[in-house]
Amino acid sequence: MERYLPIRKVYAREVLDSRGNPTVEVEVTVGEGVVGRDGYTGRAIVPSGASTGKFEALELRDREKRYQGLGVQKAVGNVNVKLAEAVLGENALDQSQIDQLILEADGTENKEHLGANATLGVSLAVADAAAKALRLPLYQYLGGCITDRMPVPMMNILNGGKHADNTVDFQEFMIMPVGACCFKEGLRMCGETYQKLKEILKNRNLSTGVGDEGGFAPDVKDAREIFELMSLAVREAGYEPGKEISFAMDAAASELYLEKENAYYFPGESSMKGEKVIRTAEEMVEYYEKLAGEYPLISIEDGLWEDDWSGWRLMTEKLGGRVQLVGDDLFVTNVKRIRRGICEKAGNAVLIKVNQIGTLTEAIAAVRMTQKSGWNAVISHRSGESEDTFIADLAVAMGAGQIKTGAPCRGERTAKYNRLLAIEDRLGSHALYLVNRLENNYTK
Repeated sequence: MERYLPIRKVYAREVLDSRGNPTVEVEVTVGEGVVGRDGYTGRAIVPSGASTGKFEALELRDREKRYQGLGVQKAVGNVNVKLAEAVLGENALDQSQIDQLILEADGTENKEHLGANATLGVSLAVADAAAKALRLPLYQYLGGCITDRMPVPMMNILNGGKHADNTVDFQEFMIMPVGACCFKEGLRMCGETYQKLKEILKNRNLSTGVGDEGGFAPDVKDAREIFELMSLAVREAGYEPGKEISFAMDAAASELYLEKENAYYFPGESSMKGEKVIRTAEEMVEYYEKLAGEYPLISIEDGLWEDDWSGWRLMTEKLGGRVQLVGDDLFVTNVKRIRRGICEKAGNAVLIKVNQIGTLTEAIAAVRMTQKSGWNAVISHRSGESEDTFIADLAVAMGAGQIKTGAPCRGERTAKYNRLLAIEDRLGSHALYLVNRLENNYTK
């Protein structure tokens, strides 16, 4: 007999994210009067991005004077009235049906009516409440009883682009502990390297201030200088670049793209070199090829503009056999765009951000399509985060194998790492690490 766990209460409020901007928190109570006197309450805080793709689901902002127009009272109101009406009394254990009702209440493809920050908050909170009611850890509720794969951290140690106020044009530079035996040791290796990088920067009189995601934000001239600093930090931490720790980057190329010139402008590099630096798509691919040849660079995210399908095909042809090419702005966690990418051989991995699409069911569908096609899925945070750890459980539940959740500093980032440590501890000897396509194809 199918179990029924009714949704009894839905309530949202406006809270703050890690940038001090408003976002939506949702509480959903299930089972009141059926499972326990007071029921079980699940919570979710919705993240927000700074570098956003134009094809993402709409994040609804008030556009009024308070909070410089970034308030989310309209989205909160939509949760407390329209979405509450849609799901109250429904079975919280039927996540796909709940999310379908949420989609119908909004009625638009990109969530522009109620806001993806409203729809996602309800969707995630329902799942959290259901897991609590069944007394299951969230990762097991989402992924099933044999969930056991821990993700490799793609740890951001240097920020640039829209995530920092410095001369670095590319947005993120990351390290991946591909030679670790387990998540716990991989996290330790990354943490030690991060601290060594801080020492190196300080000794060179470079800034040790951090960007939105906790990576350091010094003024340096180009990507090569950054990779040299990273290589030195890895070695001084006692590890071998490429064998124990490899590199990844998020170019966020859409932020550099000049549509009129059909090329990519590097303002920071231009200011440091005293000349205007512009690269075509072909030159960008050549640049990445050289970087991957000189350094243990095994993953490049958003290497080209979010609608440059021909450029992505070229990049995949040239680099796809030895470098993970991750589409973020290109795919925006949307199965239609992922399907096109698979068909056109544009990329070989997908970044999964739940707030890009607006419901848990749609995000899981994106992961499943990606994995079924033999591509890698990377679960990711946003630059505007919170103490919510949902994506840590999601990464394990989906067996994604990789997670982006920032540097080993700032509470909203370490909360996810600490949650993953707890999950691995709970899994014990059953926990698996680095059992995916990354191990075979991209480590050097």
